[in-house]
Amino acid sequence: MIGALLLRAVVPEEAWRGVSLGATLLGDVGVAQAVAIEAVLTFFLVWVIFAVAVDPEGTFRAVAGLPIGLTVALDIMMGGPLTGASMNPARSLGPAVAGGFWNDHWVYWVGPVAGGVLAAVLYDLLVLRRRRPEPTLEEAP
Repeated sequence: MIGALLLRAVVPEEAWRGVSLGATLLGDVGVAQAVAIEAVLTFFLVWVIFAVAVDPEGTFRAVAGLPIGLTVALDIMMGGPLTGASMNPARSLGPAVAGGFWNDHWVYWVGPVAGGVLAAVLYDLLVLRRRRPEPTLEEAP
């Protein structure tokens, strides 16, 4: 938010107004489609973060930034023209506050939060819990 406010302060309005100060805005998609797109983009990003950075047995732990960065790049290429590919409510909030661009702003909260929660729950259920050993009768409370 501070970065967007600083840009607004130092860049002439005619320069930032045309690009909405970097605010994420919907392209030629409806709000339901936008929510779904943002949810899918965020799902993939959070899944990759879990797989390479959070998971103690993550394969690419030493170079986790590479697959995460590639996922962000692919998400932007796919979703950028459609929704702006926010993938993070904080990324959308700064330019919205600084420039007053609130059209369909809720999309950039609902979609990423839903996608992120779904990815976290599914990764835990499908990957992490399968690795946990079953408690034996002696270990059971």
